Amino acid sequence: MLDVVEDRMEDVLALEGAVMLGSRLKRLAERLQGGAERIAAECGLPTQPSQMPLLTALYRRGSMTVGDAVQMLGISQPAVTRILARLLDLTLVETSRDARDQRSKMIALTPAGREAMELATTVLWPRLRAAVDEVCDAPALLDLIATTERALADRPLERRPHGGLAIRRFTDALAADFYRINAAWIEDMYQLEQTDIDVLREPRARIIAPGGDILFVEDPELGIVGTCALQKTGERQFELTKMGVLATARGRKAGEFLLAAIIARADALGCDRLYLLSNAKSAAAIHLYEKLGFRHDAGIMEEFGRRYARCNVAMRYVRPTEGLPAPRP
Repeated sequence: MLDVVEDRMEDVLALEGAVMLGSRLKRLAERLQGGAERIAAECGLPTQPSQMPLLTALYRRGSMTVGDAVQMLGISQPAVTRILARLLDLTLVETSRDARDQRSKMIALTPAGREAMELATTVLWPRLRAAVDEVCDAPALLDLIATTERALADRPLERRPHGGLAIRRFTDALAADFYRINAAWIEDMYQLEQTDIDVLREPRARIIAPGGDILFVEDPELGIVGTCALQKTGERQFELTKMGVLATARGRKAGEFLLAAIIARADALGCDRLYLLSNAKSAAAIHLYEKLGFRHDAGIMEEFGRRYARCNVAMRYVRPTEGLPAPRP
């Protein structure tokens, strides 16, 4: 019973890694801001952490318009307007019309607002700095945040990775791409055999229908540039096969992007044993397989590889947690 309770207490955000980065940062921000709010209350400040950026901007830069605040803080105008409304209620800021442009509203600290900021800089901030420094390497974390912010300003998340690679599931409309991409690399390095042709011509019957799947990687400029299949070969067992990326897409990391997706798809299909068969001539592909967790396996070679003339490499996927010592009871 205890094991069940402990399983339920697993940190699902942490387990998913980078996929949950935004949610994890939001959770971290809530914890930091919650603590900061309690410390501020102990210091006699009536403000909330979400209000401090605007108060600080006014304290450091003087009066400004809402538009100026939006640009300076890097948050949306509705968010600035909500913060402003609350600060007006607290009489910490005041507004007036811009003498140069009557349509613009100027925001400035009131005497009470300036007094609150002087209290914050003198009493609150030293305690917050010391508390954060005790928790983490604050300068290093702030440098990493700044680097990430600059990268997202240069190219937002939806245009990444590498300009917007995307994974596509198999449809009959993509069957021709499955044949085209695989025939290209097989004929370039080996010889297209009848068994290859049968699978490439009938992907739905040979791969999809028996319980496997096929994924494609699409480049926003080049279209479909790569594909990879999972062929079901047993109960909870799949062979990773027919993986190819067009030469025109080299340097865009399309292969690595696709391979990571097919590994995740195998896991979603309940795969307990994922393996592949290859040839040492495919050195670049083997290096990629090794990078993402595949290990050379003599047992896989004996069980599956011996029947194929061009197979002299057999590998099995090893999950990152596989092989680690079991936790103490």
